[in-house]
Amino acid sequence: MTVGSPDKRPATPAGDGESLLIFPCNGNGMEALDCIGGAYRFSGFVDDTPEKQGATRHGHAVFNRDALYRVPFTRVLAVPGSPISYQKRSGLINSLGISHERFATVIHPRASVSPMAKIGYNVLIMAGVVITSNAIIGNHVCILPNTVIHHDAVVGDWSLIGSNVTVAGEVWIGENCYVASGSSIMNGVRLGNRSLVGLGSTVIRNVPGSTVVAGSPARGISVNN
Repeated sequence: MTVGSPDKRPATPAGDGESLLIFPCNGNGMEALDCIGGAYRFSGFVDDTPEKQGATRHGHAVFNRDALYRVPFTRVLAVPGSPISYQKRSGLINSLGISHERFATVIHPRASVSPMAKIGYNVLIMAGVVITSNAIIGNHVCILPNTVIHHDAVVGDWSLIGSNVTVAGEVWIGENCYVASGSSIMNGVRLGNRSLVGLGSTVIRNVPGSTVVAGSPARGISVNN
């Protein structure tokens, strides 16, 4: 299916900055619309699902991947991933084949980010998030509403942090991790790469890589594939 070019459709919601495409048309993408403010002009979604393409979702255009290349100066926010698919985020985003300079970082106007924090590219920070002194947020990270990330904490590339999560000081969250909403991570704890913290968990000890933990206190659990 051939889908129209994003530079020929009205930008909604209105903004004064660069044109922005969001990939994919999923829950994270829809919530990102509330975060753009005037920083970007939203031009539409990019999605791989044929049934979504060539139509509108809640009044917004949905294109196929060709839109990424027809207008090469358009910025891109890529926010795929869920508790089921989070380990595939890096491969999916890399498959877009665009340079890191094109990726946008979107921070909701009502988020609070310390000037001493470091924020990577292709990062989405939603409303009510607080990121304090010397925290480091890697590339390709999503942080959902009302999460607090304290001093000297590190969130690795490709990771997803749910809403109302508390990440205490000097916590280290590895790459491609998923921390579900309502969880708390005690100061100094380390989460290994590709680990998952279940909904509402309290993590008080280190979590090995590729491990699923849940509960209060969090313990390793078996997952049937």
